[in-house]
Amino acid sequence: MSDQTISAVRADQPSSLDARALFAILAGFCASLVAIGLARFAYTPLIPPLIEAHWFTSSQAVTLGAANFAGYFAGAVFGRAIANMLTNRHALRLLMAIVTAAFFGCAFPLSITWFFAWRFLSGLSGGAIMVLVATTILPHMPPARRGFASGMIFVGLGFGIAASGTLIPKLLHYGLHDTWIGLGVFSLVLTALAWFGWPAANPPAVTVSSATTHASQLGGARLRLLYAQYAANALGLVPVMILLVDCIARGYGRGADVGASYWVLYGIAAVFGPLICGNAGDRIGFGMAYRFVLLLQACAAVLLALSANAYAIGVATVALGVSTTGIVPLALGRVHELLPHDHTEQRAAWSRATSAFALCQALAGYGYSFLFSHTHNNYALIFACGAFALAMAFMADLVVNRKGRAYMVS
Repeated sequence: MSDQTISAVRADQPSSLDARALFAILAGFCASLVAIGLARFAYTPLIPPLIEAHWFTSSQAVTLGAANFAGYFAGAVFGRAIANMLTNRHALRLLMAIVTAAFFGCAFPLSITWFFAWRFLSGLSGGAIMVLVATTILPHMPPARRGFASGMIFVGLGFGIAASGTLIPKLLHYGLHDTWIGLGVFSLVLTALAWFGWPAANPPAVTVSSATTHASQLGGARLRLLYAQYAANALGLVPVMILLVDCIARGYGRGADVGASYWVLYGIAAVFGPLICGNAGDRIGFGMAYRFVLLLQACAAVLLALSANAYAIGVATVALGVSTTGIVPLALGRVHELLPHDHTEQRAAWSRATSAFALCQALAGYGYSFLFSHTHNNYALIFACGAFALAMAFMADLVVNRKGRAYMVS
């Protein structure tokens, strides 16, 4: 099915959202905020206090950060299996409860093993929720509003990033123990709010006609391209997530306060990313929107690699903040474009895409850290590597879609 046909079909669908649909979107927002936004990004500003309070050494704190990435990969791989055993609704409830318990568990540094287990479980829940949350909700949305719905669901990611630069420093005035307890209480409230919002069941899969299967070979190539692009996104975004603040503070000698202000800017941009990109997907198609965002990310990463100008860094920070969270609804929307009638295959494809992202995210974290330490803290080189990965993803998109147009003509 071509992108133009997909857009035409979507335009003919009803676009109203009833109260049940809005409640489901709210539940998805709460899940992404708690399990991914806070469980992952709130840990970054907590690392220095963990070390300063002698809860853990610096190497242990980094290891505990990696535990969440490892758990995220496991959750992405096994998320569908968990849902198959419990149903999506019960699985999402359980996963949010586990994340909440992990916040409370981290308030008590009984041992490195204890803390590692809770960080791993929070990551596992985040990865599984990423796989399940949108594919549970979007089949109940009008096709013309799925970009908006997915954008609203993943706005929680941006709020988590923003909170990591604003809320966490305020909570830390009360101490580490109370900070973790506060996160746990906040998570508990959001879990309760989302509890009855999950759809009771997924709609049955629609039988795909033989006419639809005519382009299955092309569709398979485009899906494989999407998996590779989503993995490249991880390679391109990890340098920003781990080095942006440090580059500004230490690399350019502008201090931790200036570096933190850019992180807040990054978080604010990330709040709007899902809405901007989701609505762009609704308007011009998710394939076209994703292609544009790949180019935008590549240019922003190049800007970080080449310029130390404060305004240039600000522009790149905003662009990458928007795309960090915006790529999620775009990639998910692209899955729905390529598999418009098969909800089971949509879930399977999204699970594979999320697993590819999670794996490359973990590998990039360790790989870039190794490269950084062995090149005398060469920030520009790390940003350039991310830009290269994104540029290759963009070029691959042009090549595959050019072959696709030739295939449709023939």
